[in-house]
Amino acid sequence: MLCAPARTRLLPSFSLKTPQPLFRRLNSLVLRRNYQTPIKMSAQNQIVEHVVLFKVKPDVDSSKVAAMLSGLNGLTSLDLTVHLSAGQLLRSRSSSLTFTHMLHSRYRSKEDLREYAAHPEHVRVVTENIKPIIDDIMAVDWISNGATVSPKPGSAMRVSFLKLKENLGENEKDGVLEVIGGIKDQFQSIEQLSLGENFSHDRAKGYTIASIAVLPGAADLEALDSNAELVKLQKEKVRDSIESVLVVDYVIPPPQVANL
Repeated sequence: MLCAPARTRLLPSFSLKTPQPLFRRLNSLVLRRNYQTPIKMSAQNQIVEHVVLFKVKPDVDSSKVAAMLSGLNGLTSLDLTVHLSAGQLLRSRSSSLTFTHMLHSRYRSKEDLREYAAHPEHVRVVTENIKPIIDDIMAVDWISNGATVSPKPGSAMRVSFLKLKENLGENEKDGVLEVIGGIKDQFQSIEQLSLGENFSHDRAKGYTIASIAVLPGAADLEALDSNAELVKLQKEKVRDSIESVLVVDYVIPPPQVANL
């Protein structure tokens, strides 16, 4: 589905599917993740980011939304993800693309992401819990240059997608990536900045550059926007290269208790 250009804020200035089966146990388990374990990367095995945005139909019963999120968060049981969380967006900063929920997951390789996508349990959740209740969906994947630890529950994320102007040269594109990469040095509250170029284009709506800024909590998102002069300076550096920007804010929910 094509979308109209989005006018919004850039990341503090970028605003303008088959291995192991899902184990089923009778008892309730708390899905625990080691949120501070460093993620080891190499040239052959880098961290792959996977972000999916959902727009849930306005008249959907809340129990069906809860089932969708429970099914998605339950996929942490697959031995494929380094990190996975799904929940309601804190806010969507786009005027034309208004999403309501987000899935964020990380993988050690593109192959792990492909296996996750084809896994029967993932396919079941998509077919039974997601497709019937959404109006729109968008997915972006990239190899991260800055994902070093899995973010903790309660951490806030500013997720930014950039659609570059057509026929933009490599020098201009590299300039955009350089500006985004330097944001962490300008905003000390950013604990982690993941940045890269999208490699899955079918559901990305034309957005080609993605970034995630991880902060300690929701209040820190507002602090990013409070330095108006610095925000304006960062915008001006990339304005001529960008057609549109999509920005969403998200807070990682606590691990769910689920019957597997």
